[in-house]
Amino acid sequence: MKSTLQPDRMGSYAQEDVIFLLRDIGNVFLEMANEKREQLIQAGTHYSEMLPVEYHPSKTYMNLFYKTLDASANKIAIAVGVVAERIIKSRGLDNLILVSLARAGTPIGILIKRYISMNYKVDVPHYSISILRGRGFDEAAIRYILSQHPQGCLQFIDGWTGKGAITKELIHSCQKFNGHYQAQLNADLAVLADPGHCATIYGTREDFLIPSACLNSTVSGLVSRTVLNLQFMDEHDFHGAKYYKELEDIDVSNLYIDRIVACFKQVQSEIISQLQDEATSLITWAGMKSVQNIQLDFDKDNINLIKPGVGETTRVLLRRIPWKILINPQYMDELEHILLLAHEKNVIIEEYSHMSYACCGLIKEL
Repeated sequence: MKSTLQPDRMGSYAQEDVIFLLRDIGNVFLEMANEKREQLIQAGTHYSEMLPVEYHPSKTYMNLFYKTLDASANKIAIAVGVVAERIIKSRGLDNLILVSLARAGTPIGILIKRYISMNYKVDVPHYSISILRGRGFDEAAIRYILSQHPQGCLQFIDGWTGKGAITKELIHSCQKFNGHYQAQLNADLAVLADPGHCATIYGTREDFLIPSACLNSTVSGLVSRTVLNLQFMDEHDFHGAKYYKELEDIDVSNLYIDRIVACFKQVQSEIISQLQDEATSLITWAGMKSVQNIQLDFDKDNINLIKPGVGETTRVLLRRIPWKILINPQYMDELEHILLLAHEKNVIIEEYSHMSYACCGLIKEL
């Protein structure tokens, strides 16, 4: 499979950790205030045609990030080890190519690559590509990977699952690509946390805070959300993104990776014992059932305005217009950053236990 495209050098990670298959669109101004962006999204503009203004975390919020990172580093390292071992069991190591879904998948892909390197002495190629709800993955990026690795066995990686929209998007994209190019992409998504119960390969199904969900670009290699806007982009080129060089002084992307990698050796026994309690990889879409309950209880017509799980709720608070945040009372003590963000933005918090998630963000209908 031939590809003459070359990606732009992107991000604050080392090239050995990840290659972003993206086009740098730093010369175009696409940032919009959340209110304006929300109006456009709800009126039908695709979210990938514009960018949110990057959230600049307060000192209190950053202190909370460091505190969370310290408290959960071992837990994340265990989940990384478990998901890495399950990938190896499912795919083998011979032609394995890690393909993380930008942006939330990127740090997780790097951690998996580092774990495999440390434990198996194999340097697995790792790329990060764009996938967009309703538009699929970046086919130019997939063609590039297959041109570089004709025998490659691609494993797609993301940070966590919410309702499962990206899981479905990936399945659809792989089917379409396989039909068009006679390829054999496998759509089984690997995630660190699968509270949506819609991924076959996962580190845990617990809905817990992955610290990289707390921040935006400053924990994802200073790369923006991915963009596909054909007013100034070529549809046959890579999807685009910005590199926020001006945020270098507050970048914690590599600090985050190093902090988790430092825990790998000390959690080996926990990884092994979790793998021995062979969890079911049954996909039940339990998360979607919770979302349907919420839809009924809160009279929400548009399911896209319901964002379940810690990662998605954080995103609602950082870059959408929240209406209210639902918190499962049994997780109240673990959601300090959600409570802080909600307080900063005067968002109502309501206790709600009728869901399989720790919390859920409801976007305001404009």
